[in-house]
Amino acid sequence: MPQHVIQRGNNRQVCFQDLSDFATYSMYLTRYQEKFEVDIHAWVFMTNHTHLLVTPKTDDGLSAFMKSIGQSYAQYYNARYERTGGLWEGRFKSCLVDTEEYFLQCQRYIELNPVKAGMVDYAGEYQWSSYLCHAYGSGSRFHVPHPCYLELQPDADQRLVSYRNFVASPMAEAVEDQIRYSAIAGLALGSEDFQKRMKERYGDAAGTGTAPVGFRRERVSWI
Repeated sequence: MPQHVIQRGNNRQVCFQDLSDFATYSMYLTRYQEKFEVDIHAWVFMTNHTHLLVTPKTDDGLSAFMKSIGQSYAQYYNARYERTGGLWEGRFKSCLVDTEEYFLQCQRYIELNPVKAGMVDYAGEYQWSSYLCHAYGSGSRFHVPHPCYLELQPDADQRLVSYRNFVASPMAEAVEDQIRYSAIAGLALGSEDFQKRMKERYGDAAGTGTAPVGFRRERVSWI
């Protein structure tokens, strides 16, 4: 089951200061992806948090994967910058994602984070996301394209064009809010039927990904 995962710096502190930091985090993703059998479909590394869209192949794979990445990177970061204490804001946040309607919407949301944060004008200008893989065919050692993406077009070149057009098209505000709320609350993201099935399978922990009436968007701090 795909999951949208967020790992945030403690008190929103900076976790990546230069290219070496981003590259080191990428290295740990590759190492632990293989060890814990987690497919990484999409990602973005911001300065103070990360987003991943992943599918763990075992029940406890995701927890072990994120714990190992968090600990290893924190040790690297503390040693490099001669600091002590926790780097991350507690346990990572995650939510289940409905592949039928929401997977590509969530993938687009993740890849547009640098644009929404005002860091770049166009997603392709940001190096540390999966957009270049999906829109231009760039390679990454840990990238595993999801079937939802591959089914956009049977021809690889046409798929790249279709994806660029998809990301460039406006995202419905209600969908954006739902993705955002689900990520914050750790609740299932999908249709009502999907939410019902996840609740039956996982209990109250699966919850519902529908944003409540009056949910306020926080534009200053994009997640």
